[in-house]
Amino acid sequence: MNTFTLTSFRRLTLGLMLTATVTTAWPHGDVVPQAVDTTSLPQLGKTWLADNPYSAGQPGHAEALRIGASAYNQNCARCHGLEAISGGVAPDLRKLDDDCSGMSDARKKKACLAEIQDYYQATVRYGRTRDGRVYMPPFDGILTQEAVWAVKTYLENRREK
Repeated sequence: MNTFTLTSFRRLTLGLMLTATVTTAWPHGDVVPQAVDTTSLPQLGKTWLADNPYSAGQPGHAEALRIGASAYNQNCARCHGLEAISGGVAPDLRKLDDDCSGMSDARKKKACLAEIQDYYQATVRYGRTRDGRVYMPPFDGILTQEAVWAVKTYLENRREK
């Protein structure tokens, strides 16, 4: 007697479909942005700066690096990978400015880096959607300017050599 009925087959098929749907949604996780304490950093004011004020050699760099690493782990790692090494779900942020680094013309390189800074800042603040799907949640109003630039400082430190 065959105990595997049509009903059992339908249940198995539905279960497999649900499992496939859930596991494809998991890589981005349930992203709930986390606020970051930046009170120990030089405060930047309300007007957003065009360049990272905490880059190497700038005041507050070491503290921004520490805060940026923590902020990245809290808010970015689940999609962009631990230590900024992408597992393929989202872009590898260590390579964010790779297109600019090989430029020999200083003027073009500076313009390229400025464009990357604008893109980074806009993406983190306002997120990215395509065809109604959220690829990057917006962090505006959750992460301060100090936190956004601290994360950028961490990413600059994580660049592939």
